[in-house]
Parts: sequence; structure tokens; C-alpha cells
Amino acid sequence: MKSTQTYWNPLSFENSDKWEDIEGTNGNLKQLTIAYDKESGDYTRLTLFKDGYDTDIFGAKSHDYPEEIFVVSGRLYDKAFDMWLEKGFYASRPPFEEHGPFIADGEVIILEISYPSQSIKT
Repeated sequence: MKSTQTYWNPLSFENSDKWEDIEGTNGNLKQLTIAYDKESGDYTRLTLFKDGYDTDIFGAKSHDYPEEIFVVSGRLYDKAFDMWLEKGFYASRPPFEEHGPFIADGEVIILEISYPSQSIKT
């Protein structure tokens, strides 16, 4: 079962110390896992992109499980789809769908809900 927590605001300044730098990004990408299921590996997290950060160094990504993303704030360019994702954009990605690299226009926050428990092994 996913972890639970009573109402709180992960975006408030008082919770800024809970965000972790994503390795290899020099603090330009941060993440905050807000729910996690230890048994299944399913998780919900926020990802923060600093203004102007380009994830070209990581290339395009895909994984063997579905995920949902929602743009909470900011504007992000997805090179795989050749489109700008604005605040309010949502996607439900199937396994193996390529996405990114990304470029942030302003600070961007993405909500990601991932389902490793539904991995498709090839």
C-alpha cells in the first residue's frame, strides 16, 4: 500500500528542505517523493526543473511501466513530441513511450505518478 500523509503543502517554503537533488544535475533538477509503496514500487513524486535547464545530457527516456504526468506550474518543452507542455497539461504514458529530453522555460514543477508494479518485461 502507498504511504499516506494528512494534508500538507509540499510546495511551501517550510518544506523546501525535503526536496532532493537529482544526481548529475548540479541542483538543476530536484525531486520530492510524496507517496511510495514499498511492496509494489509504485510512487508519486514532484520533479522541479530550474529555469533554462536542458536534460539533453540524459537523452530521451522510456521505461517498461506506465506513468502519468501533470504540469503543476511552468512551461516545459518535450523534444520527443516537439511541443511545449504548459501548466495544466496531462499525459498518461504507456510502457516504452519515449519522452524528453526537456527544456524548462521558467521554473517547472511536474507531478508524476508511476506504476513499476505494472512493468512489461520484454
